[in-house]
Amino acid sequence: MSAPFGVTSKLQGFGASIFAEMTALAISTGAINLGQGFPDYDGPPEVLRLASEQIEAGNNQYPPGIGLPDLRAAVSEHQKRFWNLSYDPDDEILITMGATEALAGALLGILNNGDEVIVFEPLFDTYAGCIALAGAMMVPVTLRPSASGRYEYDPAELQNAVSSRTRMILLNSPHNPTGTVFTKSELQGIARLAIDNDLIVISDEVYEHLLFDNVVHIPIATLPNMQDRTITISSGGKSFNTTGWKIGWACGPASLIHATRMAKQLFTFAGGSPFQPAIAAGLRLPDAYFSSLAADLQEKRDVLHDALVESGLSPIRPSGTYFITADIRARRTDGDGLAFCRSLPTVAGIVAIPASVLYSPQNEHEGRHLVRFAFCKQRATIEQAASRLRSWS
Repeated sequence: MSAPFGVTSKLQGFGASIFAEMTALAISTGAINLGQGFPDYDGPPEVLRLASEQIEAGNNQYPPGIGLPDLRAAVSEHQKRFWNLSYDPDDEILITMGATEALAGALLGILNNGDEVIVFEPLFDTYAGCIALAGAMMVPVTLRPSASGRYEYDPAELQNAVSSRTRMILLNSPHNPTGTVFTKSELQGIARLAIDNDLIVISDEVYEHLLFDNVVHIPIATLPNMQDRTITISSGGKSFNTTGWKIGWACGPASLIHATRMAKQLFTFAGGSPFQPAIAAGLRLPDAYFSSLAADLQEKRDVLHDALVESGLSPIRPSGTYFITADIRARRTDGDGLAFCRSLPTVAGIVAIPASVLYSPQNEHEGRHLVRFAFCKQRATIEQAASRLRSWS
């Protein structure tokens, strides 16, 4: 053996997840874990009940590789109902094991070695890993806090990110971790760039129903000439508090969905048989459900935001998702977010995530002074966390 066994060179530089370290700290210190973005409460009872009934009825074997017909139909209905987008359930919708598999399938099924992908950062860390596995290169465009009180991109920086090797733009709106919801003007700028340079857009919209303060989500596929070059990805995990079920989907033109499926079938082939009918039922819930979901999260956002302010941090109030970022420099002058997060469980009884890990290595400094908190927890959990933050202040 000429060299020791180890990780593929494509994943060099991708170390152990900070989430595992922070979770271990939460357990060892008894701190409230606001680091990881998953709820600590269940979703709609009718959705949970239907999954249980499906298991009892014996729906426990492989579903069709593209997903059960009823779920594909429900996704199609959902896209038309909420966004006025029409997709053929038979060849323009693919059911996946969570949004992450849809994303991985699209990236590995479409990209070639040496292709470049423009990505807005900070970012969901899976993006960088999947792009690397595809043999492509990530080209980051940084979202920065603006005077308007939200994170925004610089149009000139976005334009300069395009090269002859650019194949794709990867968009996430509502955006994790910043909570920004891209405006129509911002999306139009991205769309113009995609059309002018004949680029594919992957739009991660898993937080599409988690919107606050009457902010409106606009799928980029709704803009002129964009549906035919866009894969829209979402999942049931965020909308129905079922992150462990891993039921996601991709919608797009048949050619791009076919490419996504070619890679996806090599990962899991298919799964989640009893959960697919349950998510289909969830997608058909009345508008009141989705409104109440957002309203509940908005209340918890406000509780946590106000406590962060009172503790001496400087949070930016998010317009969507269930994350809030805060500038720590008023409490830690060196702005070391990683050290701050490692000490916070002990000094305040709270776990957060340093935002620097959500940036590309060359841009870690952009998020060094920022930390991310999740508020997708029970109201009592958020109230207790707020109390601890105020006591710490």
